[in-house]
Amino acid sequence: MCGFGGFLSRGDIGTAESAGTLLSKMGNAILHRGPDSEGVWCDRGAGLGFVHRRLAIVDLSAAGHQPMVSADGRYVLAFNGEIYNHLDLRAVLDNTGASAGWRGHSDTETLLAGFSAWGVEATLRRCIGMFAIALWDRKERLLTLARDRMGEKPLYYGWQGQGEQAVFLFGSELKALKAHPSFKAQIDRNALSLLMRHNYIPAPYSIHVGVAKLEPGCILTLSLAEPHPHLSKYWDTAEVARQGFANSFSGTPEEAVSQLEMLAMDAVRQQMMADVPLGAFLSGGIDSSTVVALMQAQSSRPVKTFTIGFHEEGYNEAVHAKAVAAHLGTEHTELYITPDQALAVIPSLPTLYDEPFSDSSQIPTFLISKLARQHVTVSLSGDAGDELFCGYSRYTQAARVWSSLGRLPGALRSGVANSIRAISVNGWNRIASPVLPLLPARKRNIGDKAHKLAELLNHPDFMSFYRRFVTHWPSPEEIVIGGNEPPNYFTTAQHGLDGMGSIESMMLADAMTYLCDDILVKVDRAAMGVSLETRVPFLDHRLFEFAWSLPLSMKLRDGQGKWVLRQVLYRHVPKELIERPKMGFGVPIDNWLRGPLRDWAENLLDETRLRQEGYFHPAPIRKKWAEHLSGQRNWQYHLWDVLMFQAWLEADAMNETGRGMN
Repeated sequence: MCGFGGFLSRGDIGTAESAGTLLSKMGNAILHRGPDSEGVWCDRGAGLGFVHRRLAIVDLSAAGHQPMVSADGRYVLAFNGEIYNHLDLRAVLDNTGASAGWRGHSDTETLLAGFSAWGVEATLRRCIGMFAIALWDRKERLLTLARDRMGEKPLYYGWQGQGEQAVFLFGSELKALKAHPSFKAQIDRNALSLLMRHNYIPAPYSIHVGVAKLEPGCILTLSLAEPHPHLSKYWDTAEVARQGFANSFSGTPEEAVSQLEMLAMDAVRQQMMADVPLGAFLSGGIDSSTVVALMQAQSSRPVKTFTIGFHEEGYNEAVHAKAVAAHLGTEHTELYITPDQALAVIPSLPTLYDEPFSDSSQIPTFLISKLARQHVTVSLSGDAGDELFCGYSRYTQAARVWSSLGRLPGALRSGVANSIRAISVNGWNRIASPVLPLLPARKRNIGDKAHKLAELLNHPDFMSFYRRFVTHWPSPEEIVIGGNEPPNYFTTAQHGLDGMGSIESMMLADAMTYLCDDILVKVDRAAMGVSLETRVPFLDHRLFEFAWSLPLSMKLRDGQGKWVLRQVLYRHVPKELIERPKMGFGVPIDNWLRGPLRDWAENLLDETRLRQEGYFHPAPIRKKWAEHLSGQRNWQYHLWDVLMFQAWLEADAMNETGRGMN
């Protein structure tokens, strides 16, 4: 696991020494992604430079050093990620006589040999892994950027400067691009609008005008002769889902369980490849417990597992993780986090996440990554199980609500919505007061849920309804000055497939958006912030293809998701250790904003400050802040969106001042 950056310049890049100094500056900006070594390579005549920061995982020797030149001298590669089947690819290359003798055993060298033998796209199609790459073809003077199928590894790019001074910048994080003196991009208010709706900025957009994220499964090519980036897809998540849906698995449920176990076992086995200590996150839930169980089944030593606990009611899963670890016989480490420890993370979030990002589970994700890094360099996680196997409760909730409401005429739905809003939030809570003590603490604001239901009633079709279901600020243009939401999956895509129901449509939407732009971003930045590599076995593309071939009845039974995955787990862990309501992975932001974070938030949400900065209309934000402080409403997610942008804006201004002084 590593990080890289680079540029392709129209103008003179100076001496080799000055170019190298600039590249080192770009690399140092992402030092956390690769603290073990630095590599710089440039072609002054072509105006091309690469910098690579290495976190050595496979082949710790100098033979794995990057940027790496292919054996035939044609290609130069900077690579972030892991190719889990690279030894199998080597065997194919050897058998066909396409290898020229190996210098080491790194997957970087395997990739280069594949590019020389098969071409870029054909090689990537053969790969099982996670990656972002920058490849220079010295013969064609062609730059290629590529990203893995599901978007585990990040990659930013964009032109900066004008005319002969224009520079094409690229890198693993925005920090690398910003270290180049030509970077002058302004804040994109349209992208800010997306942040307010979703709590993340979906690819291809970034917080800066003219800077994009390469989308998952895409290849970008560019040269000075053809400077407009050409984009193509070698993997299309929606198309793969369509093929799986159209060619449904025809075996028995028991055969499906066995097939899934075999595929998952192989994915886990491949992802245990490392020349450094390796472990796994363990929450005690279905997904992480399955990953750990399959790891332990294939390990001769106890697997190192990690969990963090919270003392707050409704947020602690550590006791369940400990029970699973004891059953499997792992070497388990747990750490109970105090509010002060969690709060101490918040000042570092704007820098850690590089662009505004407001999924508050970023806090425990960073803390568990920090805990794991004290013991291992690589950690496997159970992410993506919910999207692949129908794990989110919102799927059944949304489908059930729409099933009832969607049949009603639009005028009647509007009337019902008005009737609900006619009773205040506190009024609904008073009506529901007899049952509130029976509910978990964070689900007791019935009035909030009633008013959200009222907002959901006015949507004409299911996907617009689901978009609102997962929305924070429903009308971002009302708070973002000059912001208009650009086209995205929810507004332009053909939703669902022929014959696909509402639940499958939601799963596909989440796989295309929430998974890659929220979950994977959250884990990558948190883990790489402490130089920890994370791996996600459920994102092995063979598993994805198989999951989409399974009928919904093998995922959702009797209102409970992940049926087929649960059956795999029950072959390794007793059912009674697992069966409990899904808890999620969060922190009590709502209470913190009324308590220890109140002064910090008040400073960032100050009305005068908001007006002077000029990005937000203060009135709706101040209204929600007052309602939240009074306890009338729980606006934690809406406020956290604004607060994370404000904190990022403040940190970015300080960093810009620092860059200007260098």
